[in-house]
This record gives sequence, structure tokens and C-alpha cells, in this order.
Amino acid sequence: MSELYPDCDPYGVADVLTEAERGPILRLRSVLESQIQPLLAEHWEAGTFPAEAVRRLQDLQLMHPPELAAETPRTLYHGFRIFEMARCDASIASFYTAQAGLFRTACRVGGSAEQFAAWDPRIQSFEMTGVFCLTEPEHGSDIAGGLSTAARKDGDDWIIDGVKRWIGGALTADYLCIFARDVADAQVKAFLVPREAEGVTLEKIHGKTSLRIMQNAHITLSGVRVPESARLQNCNSFKDVAAMLRVMRSDVSWIATGLQAGAYEAALRYTREREQFGRPIAGFQLVQEKLARMLGNVTASLSLVSRLAEKQQEGAYRDEDSALAKMWVCSSMRETVALAREVAGGNGITLAADVARFHADAEAVYSYEGTHEVNSLIVGRAVSGRSAFV
Repeated sequence: MSELYPDCDPYGVADVLTEAERGPILRLRSVLESQIQPLLAEHWEAGTFPAEAVRRLQDLQLMHPPELAAETPRTLYHGFRIFEMARCDASIASFYTAQAGLFRTACRVGGSAEQFAAWDPRIQSFEMTGVFCLTEPEHGSDIAGGLSTAARKDGDDWIIDGVKRWIGGALTADYLCIFARDVADAQVKAFLVPREAEGVTLEKIHGKTSLRIMQNAHITLSGVRVPESARLQNCNSFKDVAAMLRVMRSDVSWIATGLQAGAYEAALRYTREREQFGRPIAGFQLVQEKLARMLGNVTASLSLVSRLAEKQQEGAYRDEDSALAKMWVCSSMRETVALAREVAGGNGITLAADVARFHADAEAVYSYEGTHEVNSLIVGRAVSGRSAFV
């Protein structure tokens, strides 16, 4: 068992983290357990986001922590940072990753060197917050060819019209990274649009049964005008967007892995405390079989995403690698959270037992950043040499 995760990391995958890398992870854990975890059930039921959690996470300086001031944080550190958050709550992890992963990656990959140099210090400090706005009401999996939000050049400015949906964190972000199709050349480009710009309308999406803490928005853009300087200079086609997704998809795999770990640990605690027939149910054979399957899923998922992080650290970014991780880890996650809810019995559908939150939130994680089917086809294309996309 690893020292960092004694209950859910029997092979010691986290042992490869250096002492300097463990420091910010442990600081994060302390804040999550003492200041954020107690808020989650109330906010999940109300469908609200704990604003105080944002401030507490900002203060931790996790993107480039002081412990790693003399070096560039490794991909593996970034992964375990996500894992630790998702082990507490998927919405918290998704919110933070929207800034540290999606928005920051869009600016780094899509922006010019000059743009990123100007923006990144402010992104890291949360002085400049933003979200990634790609999905549309009628276009998710087919967004590459179906993206309908339009941008047209008007002198030195761009005018954007269209609709985006399911954009997490948009209601409080400073900037919306809007992907739109240039009417002149039909290529997809990206723009940083101020949330309060004239012509931008945001509506909170209600009625969700998953990721209820995360605030998702429906965004309408009507004649929104932005200057050329707001366009990400290195995003000039959907191939450039795909390069961003290639990096981002692995973040979701880490969220799914951490969510599994949180569900398993919650189930383990419950079975140790819950008594039936005069003894804790953790001592029953059928319960132990389910615990073993959950732990196997968590261990395999953690091993897979850690190896993927090592490959990416070496500069190997392949669509099929991140797609395989997202596809397989999320499938395992679904089984893990179902088993966690199962061993908690009727109490497994209440927020008090914790497993219900993980069980419900897993469904959103399973679908976003590429469905199981789309990721399967990306992997299938790579291994067969033939595309099955239509």
C-alpha cells in the first residue's frame, strides 16, 4: 500500500511522486477534508456551488506550487492533483480543471507565445478565469463537422453569433473561450469573449441529476463583437482544437479514477461501520467480493492513467492513448460506483453515505469529453487502420 493512499493504492502507484510533489497534494487534502467536504451534501442537494471553495483552492497555488518553484511541475503531479480533488468530489475537480486544464490548455495550445506569456500568470493566480466553450445544443460528438457558431470579420473586429451548451463554470468566469466557424474559410477559430460583453446571455441549466454542484450554462451569442487581439492566433482549424482535446481528455480520465477511489473508500468506510446479523457487513463474503472488484478497478485505472501521464511527460501525445484511457477508465468507474451504492444498501441512495453523490456524478463524467462510443472508434481506427466514423 502507498503511504499517500493506503486504502485505494495497493500497488503504490503514487509512490513515484517526489516529496516536493506530495507537499501540495497533502495541503490540498487538508483543505478538501476540513473545509470543503463538509459543504458538499448541502450544496449537491440544493444544486449550488460553494463559492468559498473557490477561494480556498485559489490560495493553494496548485498550478505551480511553491514546493516546485524551481522546476516545471510534471504531468504526473497534475494528474494526482486532479485525482485528489475527484476523490473528494467530481464537481470540485471539474470546476478546477475547467480553469487549470481546459482554459489554460486552450490558451497555451491555441494562443501565440506572446498571448500565453501575457495570460498565464493571471490564469495561474485565478486573476483571469475562463472556460472552454465548444459543445452546442445540437452538436456534441459531431462537433468537428457540425459546429454552427459563426464568426465573421468586420474591419479589425470579429462578430460572433451562435449558441453553446453544458459549459461548466461559465456563470462566474471572466472569459468564455468560444469556438466558432469563420464564415470566410469555414475553419474553426477560437476567441476569448468577456462574459459580460454586449450580446452575451447566460442561463443556468436546471433539472440536472448529475454533477449538481457544478453550474452548467446555456450561452447565447448575438452579434458579439471582439477585437482581433481576442482571437487565439494558433487556432485556425479543427485540427488545432483536436490538439487541445488530445491533452485535455487525459484530465477526465484522472477525474474518473479519483471518483472511483472516492466511491470505493466511502463504501469501505460504510461496510466497516454498518452492522447486520450482529457484525459489520465488511466481514461478509459477498460484500468482500464486491470490495475486491472495486479495488481492482481503481488499481487498474490508476496504473493506466499514471502510465499515460508518463508518456505525455515524454512528449508522446496520441489521440488513441487518451481515448483508450477515457473509454476504459470510465467503463470501470461505472461498475465501481454501482457496486459502492450496492454494498450500502438502501442507505446508498442518501447523501449521508457519500456513495450516492459519486454514483450520480459518474454518469456525467462517463459522457463528457468524448462519449464511450466516440473514444472506442478513435482507438479502433488506430489499431485497425480503418476509420468507422461516418
